[in-house]
Amino acid sequence: MNYSEICPQPVRRAVMKQGWYDLAYIHYRYSVEEVARILPDGLEVDVCDGSAWVGLIPFSMRGIGVPGLPAVPYLGSFPEVNVRTYVRRNGVPGVWFCSLDINRLLPTIVARTTYTLPYCFGRASNKRVGDELHTKVERRWPRSVNAAHTNIRLRIGEHIAAPSPLEIFLSARWGLYTTTRNGSLRYAPISHEPWPLRRAEIISLDDSLIEAAGLVAPNSTVNGEPNVMFSTGLTVRVGLPKRVG
Repeated sequence: MNYSEICPQPVRRAVMKQGWYDLAYIHYRYSVEEVARILPDGLEVDVCDGSAWVGLIPFSMRGIGVPGLPAVPYLGSFPEVNVRTYVRRNGVPGVWFCSLDINRLLPTIVARTTYTLPYCFGRASNKRVGDELHTKVERRWPRSVNAAHTNIRLRIGEHIAAPSPLEIFLSARWGLYTTTRNGSLRYAPISHEPWPLRRAEIISLDDSLIEAAGLVAPNSTVNGEPNVMFSTGLTVRVGLPKRVG
């Protein structure tokens, strides 16, 4: 399937707005079988260039709020690192989050109980320093989730004037899937302007978040070299989650 960097169906009635800034995409190739075993029933792996893809995505969340109202102070802005992959249901593509690590406890609890998203709490930071991005996570809660960490340093490169089909596939995602407590699937649409993408390279990376998500830790022999990009970021509109299936 072809993917577009322009949202095909913009969210008209958003229930939430968010700003995603100083964002990096670090993606690894995986076999379809490896990714499929961590997915819930009803979702299939979305494939590009013959592979499943798993992303390690650090960014700075800013200005969470309801459209038309002021953003939530303090609790609505925080660093985040998520581990995600790409899925489909009945031909509709979306994101599946394996974990989302932040440094705000209350939003962690709210997201886990209302949206059933696998948020985790701990120490976290994401800072742009000149032409570099520095990110750290030390997971502390919930204790039932494997302890994990990440420490990333990236060098930010030139603008990507014409993203490749793979780069569009990895960045332009227009919805996310979650499960309810009884196991039913839900889908929430997302829309935003096209990502301003730049090339990036890893200076250093020490990560166990991907392995803690239930996947084999990536290595260059099996997974090849990661695809790495950076974006200054933009504002995102999130629609109301609805049950599917």
